[in-house]
Amino acid sequence: MKRVMILISLITLGTTIQGQNQVNVVINQKAPVVQSNEIYINTTPEKVWKVLTNIENWDEWNNKINKSKLQEKLKVGATFTWKTNGSKIKSKIHTFNTNQVLGWTGKTLGARAIHNWYIEPSEQGTLVKVEESMEGWIVKLMKKKINKTLKEDMTHWLEQLKTKSESGI
Repeated sequence: MKRVMILISLITLGTTIQGQNQVNVVINQKAPVVQSNEIYINTTPEKVWKVLTNIENWDEWNNKINKSKLQEKLKVGATFTWKTNGSKIKSKIHTFNTNQVLGWTGKTLGARAIHNWYIEPSEQGTLVKVEESMEGWIVKLMKKKINKTLKEDMTHWLEQLKTKSESGI
C-alpha cells in the first residue's frame, strides 16, 4: 500500500512539473490565420511577466493597443477588454502559470482567436514565444490581410515588450 501511494505521488508530481509550461487551450493550427514568433529579452522572466500581465497598462508601452481593462483579478477565467487596430476585443484567460505561460481566447465581430505566451529562462535572459490562431467569417474573408497584419503586430508587440521589460519597468 505504501509503495502504491509513493508511486502515485511521484506520477502526480511528474505530471504537475511537466504540465506547468503547457496551455489549457492550444491554438488551432488549421485556422485560416496562424502566426508565431519569439524574442530574447535581456532580463528575468519575472520582469517580463510583470509587464505582460499588467493588462491595464499595455497601452503605456504598446501604441497599437488602447483601452485595455481587466474586469477582475488576473487568473484563469478572468475577463478583459481591449482595442487594437480599431477592433474591440473581449478576452478570457484560459491559462495562467506565473512567470511561465499566459493564454487567452478573444472574440470580436466575425472573429475569434486563441493567443498564448510562453516565458522561459535562457542564457540571454528570457526567451518569449507567442502564438495565435484566428478564425471566423471575417478572418476567412480577409485571410491574407489579417495574416500579414497579425505577423506585423506580433513582431511589434514582442519588440515593445522587450523595450519595456529591459527598461527596468
